[in-house]
This record gives sequence, structure tokens and C-alpha cells, in this order.
Amino acid sequence: MDKQALFQKFVTFTSSVHQITNDMTKDVQAEDVTPLQYKILEYLAVCEPVTISSISDCLHMSLPNTSRELRKLIEKQLCEKAPDPEDRRKQYIRLTARGQVMMQAAFQQIQSQFWQRLASASDDELDEIERALDVLQKKVFY
Repeated sequence: MDKQALFQKFVTFTSSVHQITNDMTKDVQAEDVTPLQYKILEYLAVCEPVTISSISDCLHMSLPNTSRELRKLIEKQLCEKAPDPEDRRKQYIRLTARGQVMMQAAFQQIQSQFWQRLASASDDELDEIERALDVLQKKVFY
């Protein structure tokens, strides 16, 4: 096995993931939120509850910028802070019911685009894609 070639395929793949993510989310109608705020909400929808520092790390944002954007999202009633029951100094961020509804609608739009892209895939190909995603999740994106 050519490990360098495998790594280059991985680099190409991750670049493509970023591009397709951008393409599939750029037209998502998500209330009155900026693209950066949408990324925060999307992260919360998949990983909540999370800390401010984990949002900052994942999205490569400074802590002050993360806090400022979260304050705006809290004002829009799309997310909220919740204290850790074991450590009251620690704050978790989670979607509100309104934020959950908004992200469900956004994911439905993305799902529609996903199935449009895979419209010509056979059942065998869909099974193969599912297995590939499982392997990537287990071995690379854990």
C-alpha cells in the first residue's frame, strides 16, 4: 500500500467534505443568523450539550468571539446556557426548542440535497457508502 497516496486521497476527501458542506448549507434558510452563527447552531445540533471552549476549539474561534456570537444566539432564543449539575461553575450550551425546530428544518433541506445527489445510486452503492462512512467515522473521525 502506498501510504503517501492514501494520505493524499484523505486530504482531497476532507477538502471535498468542506466544499460540499459549504455548498449544501449556503442556501439553508435559517432565520436571521449569520453563517458563523449557523455553524455554531449546527455544531450544537450534532454535539450538544457542549462548553463554550469546545465550540471555540471546534470552529477555530477565539473565546471572546465565541462568547459574543453565543450571546447573540441566546438573545434570539436559539440556544441557552445550562449549568453543570456537578460543577456549577461550568456552563453548557444547548439548543432551545426554537433552535431545535430551526435546525430540524435546516437539516431537512440538507437531506433533500443529499438524496438528490444520490438519486442515481443503486442499493448496493448506498450500502457501500454507508459502510464507508461507518469505517471513516470509526477509524478517522472518532
